[in-house]
Amino acid sequence: MLYNLLFPLSDSVGIFNIFQYLTFRAGAAIVTAMLVSFLVGPMLIRTLRARQGGGQPIREDGPESHLRTKKGTPTMGGFLILLGVLSGTLLWADLTNSYVWVILFVTIGFGAVGFVDDFIKLRNRSSRGFPTKIKFLVEIALALAAGFWVISISDDSLSHGLALPFVKTVLVDLGWFFLPFAALVMVGASNSVNLTDGLDGLAIVPIMIAAISFALICYVVGNSVFSEYLQIHYVAGVGELAVFCAAMVGAGLGFLWFNAPPAMVFMGDTGSLSLGAALGAVAVMTKHELVLVIVGGLFVLETVSVIVQVASFKLTGNRVFQMAPLHHHYEKKGYAESTIVIRFWIVAVILALAGLATLKLR
Repeated sequence: MLYNLLFPLSDSVGIFNIFQYLTFRAGAAIVTAMLVSFLVGPMLIRTLRARQGGGQPIREDGPESHLRTKKGTPTMGGFLILLGVLSGTLLWADLTNSYVWVILFVTIGFGAVGFVDDFIKLRNRSSRGFPTKIKFLVEIALALAAGFWVISISDDSLSHGLALPFVKTVLVDLGWFFLPFAALVMVGASNSVNLTDGLDGLAIVPIMIAAISFALICYVVGNSVFSEYLQIHYVAGVGELAVFCAAMVGAGLGFLWFNAPPAMVFMGDTGSLSLGAALGAVAVMTKHELVLVIVGGLFVLETVSVIVQVASFKLTGNRVFQMAPLHHHYEKKGYAESTIVIRFWIVAVILALAGLATLKLR
């Protein structure tokens, strides 16, 4: 908004020329989102605690320690993250850019699905929320709509293409199969982050790490000079998503202040579904869907652990892990929660660096 209001005045007021710089606006988005989270957080947490009574329902089949240490903690803290992200993006991004509105549509849409899921859990005092089939159908519908929107605003040479990491200038034409593929990326990323959100601070830091990585990817992919130098596909206008990714980082930092062990609030599905889908949508728009698998490898690992666990039990009657997702397996093995969380953060950093390396190793 400030870009659209003030940058046109730069000819007469020289200082407003600073708004043309994406790096400045991305930095401002981080600070804005973080300050909003810090300022609103205490009031929101008090409100959630007062309205939710017993807090987030805890799985009875989960780790026994959760019934003691996490009972009564309010959920829906994703509201705090979304408020920061939306504030940072709407204030500092170019609102004439269509990619900005696509990412806001995905974030708000999946956030609404997560809100309904959290609300049903609280109302029924159960860890079961939105009926799974209905939830997936709504998510798929939102993702398909977003995918179609992306195709409609993308350059014809890129709209149906899949870029391959480590390969220069190659773009695999998926045709109209690109639409379900894009939906799969968004829905898969959304639910992978949701599965990872099981310990204090476990999900939000890898989300920030992935957001930082994709802020850089957005910046270079949306810059014709850098994209040509790195020999990656240039996507005009997508650089503006760096502001959104930066806002995710700032909002995540603010949320972590309240989510650090012992957590004062959980992000809930309101946060995890929306942020995961947002990362998936950014990957689709930057043509780095496969790089997301590397950068977000921790989320993939958590999801694979659930798939392996379910498949093994149905086929053989035996469980591979003591409990899935993977972080619960290590809890069952006796690892301290802080140890698991910090080591998973380290893994997330390593995978993010590996993903970013694909920008140069081509």
